[in-house]
Amino acid sequence: MNKQIQQLTKSFANVDLDQIAQNIVNRLFSILLTIVIFFIILWAGKLIINYAFSHTKRFNMLGAHRMATFHTLTLNIYRYTCFFFLLYALLSLIGVPVGTLVASAGIFSIALGLGAQGFVSDMVNGFFILLEKQLDVGDVVVIGTIKGTVSGIGLRTTRVTSADGTLNYIPNRNITTVSNLSRSTWHASVDIPIGPNAPLDEIKKVIAAVNQKLVAQGKFGKHPAPKIVGPVTIPATASAMASLVYRVALTTTYDAEYQLTSDCLAAYLTALNNAHVSLD
Repeated sequence: MNKQIQQLTKSFANVDLDQIAQNIVNRLFSILLTIVIFFIILWAGKLIINYAFSHTKRFNMLGAHRMATFHTLTLNIYRYTCFFFLLYALLSLIGVPVGTLVASAGIFSIALGLGAQGFVSDMVNGFFILLEKQLDVGDVVVIGTIKGTVSGIGLRTTRVTSADGTLNYIPNRNITTVSNLSRSTWHASVDIPIGPNAPLDEIKKVIAAVNQKLVAQGKFGKHPAPKIVGPVTIPATASAMASLVYRVALTTTYDAEYQLTSDCLAAYLTALNNAHVSLD
């Protein structure tokens, strides 16, 4: 027992605490320096990518939404790559044999492969979403039960901002059915409440004149001019009685529907009031 105590005491006596402390300080300094360099590289890379997308005219051929999509995707790929090399560098500084772990087979490799299945599925599905142009940043979409505007498309997730401001992160592998409301024309209508004795011919004449002015102002863009439908009866519901309206049909996009119908209704009512046309 005394011999064992003496050997243990001799072992502790041979330990160079100053050298150990010096090694720990050197490792901590190397780790801190590596992290600082990483953030500098990450910041500089983002700056270069943002500058390239905002000042290179070649990207303008893709369109605003498509360019924003590739912009966010490029930033995501660059960020993931930087974090991978940071992790590799930190593990190497700590003394973990990263190369041996990656190259070795066995339970760890199997577990890593199983855990990466979801990530690979996200990447593959995200690649086909971009390839088939299902989504672009700025599109209004419905994915499952989530409806909102696409704010970002990454390697792993797609971000959709709902109308109330909620930011939804959807794994790409869960995106199976996409309803893109921004890719096709949207049919809307402007209903002007009228009475049974309203002068229909005068109303039609005033609205036709207003439509000509709005078309000349480019209010409808590349879409066709509004179509005057005429008097329409809106059936009664549980909360409202049946009503008579004078309807004008519009062709627009989903994101411009509310503003356009509001502007047209305001223009119609103003013109009808100025022309002293009674709606009763």
